[in-house]
Order: sequence, then structure tokens, then C-alpha cells
Amino acid sequence: MDALRTLSKASWSAKAGVIIIAVYISAAVLAPLIAPYGETEVVGEVWEPFGGATLLGTDQLGRDLLTRLLYGARNTISIALATTLLAFCIGITAGFFAAIVGGWVDNILSRIVDILMAIPILIFALMILSVLGTSVPTLIIVVAVLDSTRVFRLSRALAMDVSVMDFVEVARLRGEGLWWIMRREIFPNTLVPLVAEIGLRFCFVFLFISALSFLGLGIQPPAADWGGMLRENAGAITFGILTPLIPAAAIAVLTIGVNMVVDWFLQQTSGLQGE
Repeated sequence: MDALRTLSKASWSAKAGVIIIAVYISAAVLAPLIAPYGETEVVGEVWEPFGGATLLGTDQLGRDLLTRLLYGARNTISIALATTLLAFCIGITAGFFAAIVGGWVDNILSRIVDILMAIPILIFALMILSVLGTSVPTLIIVVAVLDSTRVFRLSRALAMDVSVMDFVEVARLRGEGLWWIMRREIFPNTLVPLVAEIGLRFCFVFLFISALSFLGLGIQPPAADWGGMLRENAGAITFGILTPLIPAAAIAVLTIGVNMVVDWFLQQTSGLQGE
């Protein structure tokens, strides 16, 4: 109820962002129930216009575009969310550990991150996925590891600031262990910027996976994916058909909605909370 009251006082952009995210999540969860056809079912001719039995027309194979969009939301959003959460688990754990332990541990982890960040992430991902394959688990792990370098940098910087606070020193003097300090002292006092970063990282991962699919190394056909749909229907633009713009708009609107909510959340920042 407190969250609802806070949201009711939020700006119109934050409310619009929440509505957009809710609509997308609902579409992803309910896709098998609300999609008019099967995910790979051919229902008409190639690139049929809007209206009739196919509300948004058909794609390059005659599949219903609305159905593909709904299943694309399910596939793209779920994979992007899983990748983002895994990246944060890796990045936060390594970043906090490096900041608290310091010394050679910090140097080794930081140099590994520097090496990974020195190579453009798209080129690195294309190289690794070309060798390891493009299965969904491989895609999630590869992108999460590469993206965790950014999370490592942020979490390490935040943890270094908090680790010198008095309440952290008190916890050390009490004999609390490393993981207890990370979980009970460092994490709560870095939560606000980390939560904000989750939104930004999700947008990046979401766009990055769509870009990989557009290049043919992301989510593989016949599974629906917005980046893949954009690539498959790109030729329609030559004939003045707007079909590829629909998945592109779906990607853009979700990205804008998430950023609206992140901007609002950053305005709700709070102070430190020592134990």
C-alpha cells in the first residue's frame, strides 16, 4: 500500500513507465493465452496488410505478426531479465569482495575486468558465441559475464565508500565475517544506486540481445524475438511495407518505459542505513 501511495504521487512520466512495463509483462506472461495463433503457425500470405484475421498483418513467412510480437515479448524479456540478474549476482559479489578484501585480490579482479572491458562487448560476444554456439543458456551466461564487468566497477566503487564507515568498522570489531558484512552492512547501503543500475543494465542487455538476434547470433528461429523479427522482415521496407517497424517500436517503447521508471526512482533516493 505504501508503494501504491508513493506511486500515486509520482510524475506522469513515471506512471506512464509503470503502465508500459505492466503491459509488456502481462503480454509476456499471457502470450500463450492471448495470442490468436501458434508461435510458428503460417496463417496467410507473405506481408499481408493490417486488419482482417491478422490484426497487424503477417511476416515474411505468412505468420501472424501480433502472435509473433507476443511470443517475442515472452522470449526477449525473460532472457534479458535472467541475464541482467545473473550479471548483477556476479558483478556485485565480485565487486564487494574486491573492495572489502583489497590487496592482491582487488588487483587481480580489477585487471581481469579491465581486460574484458578493453575489447568492444559486441565483438567479444560475437566471437564467443560463434565458438560456443547460440543456445539460450550459452547466450545468457556469455552476455551476463560480459555485462557483469560494468556492475563490478559500480559495486566496487560503492562498497569502497561504505566500507570505511564507522558502522562497518564496528561490525569488523565485533568479529563479523566477510559475507555477513557484505550482506548486512554493504548491500543495504548501496541498494539505491544498484537498483537504479538494474533498470539501466536491463535496457542495455535487452537492446544488446536484440542486436545479437538481428545479427543472427541471438535467439534462434523459429522462436520469436523482436531483434530477429526486425532482421527477417527488413526487406519489406524496400516495398514500402512497415512490418519491420513494429518490432522496432516494441523495443523502443519498452526501453523508454524502463528509463522513465528509473528516472523517477533516482528521485526517491534515501540516506545510509547503518545496522
